[in-house]
Amino acid sequence: MLFIVISLFAVFVNGKLCNNPELATADDFFFSGLLTPRNTSNPLGSNVTAVNVVQIPGLNTLGISLARIDYAPYGLNQQHTHPRATEILVVLEGSLYVGLVTSNPDNRLFTKVLYPGDVFVFPVGLIHFQFNVGKTNVVAIADLSSQNPGVITIANAVFGSNPKISTDVLTKAFQVDKNVVDHLQAQFWWNNNN
Repeated sequence: MLFIVISLFAVFVNGKLCNNPELATADDFFFSGLLTPRNTSNPLGSNVTAVNVVQIPGLNTLGISLARIDYAPYGLNQQHTHPRATEILVVLEGSLYVGLVTSNPDNRLFTKVLYPGDVFVFPVGLIHFQFNVGKTNVVAIADLSSQNPGVITIANAVFGSNPKISTDVLTKAFQVDKNVVDHLQAQFWWNNNN
């Protein structure tokens, strides 16, 4: 008697399913449209177009991804962090005020105004931002050292969590009145990451 055992299992790496290499196609390694400017008509005036393992499954385990960031005049890519990646940003068009804050206890702010061809590095896990200081649109490309870098937008996480963080916790942490916390939690916290 012959027994055939079929094993049905999936291998997950970095939280993503690994595709069977024999079933891979060119589309697993392809993304189109990065040259297309994105809509920045939102409260932040920016739009992040991520190209990571979600858009290109073939990136899984390779430790790289990128994003195009479009900024309207005075547009902001608000304070955020990438828990699993260092970011290196290059400005292609316009001028961009960028900054990062080091960790406790110093919390030092490092800033620079970047012009086309300039590059700035944001180390893994540090809070950073980019702000268009000019009167024209800005385009930048960010390369990240993970296929799944993650993003935690500080204002969204603290004041827009679901369920809400206790007002008692936030008033004590920020040393402000309850009305200030209530006002901030009532805002719509825009997500410019697409």
